[in-house]
Amino acid sequence: MAEPESTVINTDVKQKDPSKALVIAVTTRAIFNLEDEHKLYLEKGKEEYTRYQQANQDKPLPQGTAFAFIQAVQYVNEKILESNPAERDLFDILVLSNNSPESGARIINSAKHYGLEISKFCFVSDEDSTQYLKSHGVKLFLSADRTDVCNALRRGVSAALVFQQEVQAPSTPLRVVFDGDAVLFSNETDQVFQEQGLEGAVQYERAMEAVPIGEGPLKAFAMHLGKMRKKFGQEKSPIRTYLVTARSGRDMGIRAIKTLREWGLPIDEAFFMDGVPKGPILAQIQPHIFFDDGLHNIQGAQNVGVPSAWVP
Repeated sequence: MAEPESTVINTDVKQKDPSKALVIAVTTRAIFNLEDEHKLYLEKGKEEYTRYQQANQDKPLPQGTAFAFIQAVQYVNEKILESNPAERDLFDILVLSNNSPESGARIINSAKHYGLEISKFCFVSDEDSTQYLKSHGVKLFLSADRTDVCNALRRGVSAALVFQQEVQAPSTPLRVVFDGDAVLFSNETDQVFQEQGLEGAVQYERAMEAVPIGEGPLKAFAMHLGKMRKKFGQEKSPIRTYLVTARSGRDMGIRAIKTLREWGLPIDEAFFMDGVPKGPILAQIQPHIFFDDGLHNIQGAQNVGVPSAWVP
């Protein structure tokens, strides 16, 4: 596997062991607000864009949707190292960018300006930069480009599409909210629901109650997060995880809870919404990131200022 065209190691931060760490790759448009620059790129082309980025390389980029999530992840690392300085099971953040190294100086300077602990900046000229995710041991990929996200999921990497939005930066600890079907779990029950309606889905769930639900695209990421979560007692943990699902607790909640127990995945709080909009409960939780496969739920989350990531 060829290395990306140019990988810049950030010597300001302690490099992590990728075989032990939970590696998260974010694209520049997921972590920073580059909407104006992206528009310039689409309208005027790469040369004009590069010129603009070079001329503004000392001007920090505004924060993007995934920014608060990355900051909270950094806080978790601090807490883990406080309790065990030798711990290697940490978060490791790398930025994956289609910028050239010349126009990428602004990205590096912006990360340093905000004190972000990013280990590597990978500047990739290939159309499909997701081919490098596996070689870096990436467990979660966040991008503002739908094609990137679909390619990553096809490669077996947990991935989600981040929409640019105004975000109220919540305080620590790190709070992550997962939807159930087609995110943490497989979409098997969704398919039954499409074909046989709610009654058919409820009957299917009752018949399958003792059988764990299949794995969804974000299960691997959630499991690693759960492993880190277990290093701390319930009260002291710098990580809190939530399940907010459209399932009803009475008819379809039992199998979901049994599945989590079977996986050994600790979830701090579970909300079975029975089809009610998720926005109000998300506004209460104030997560750093919310993963869902339903665009209407993403819209509802955005309406209450919650950073959202769509799992297509």
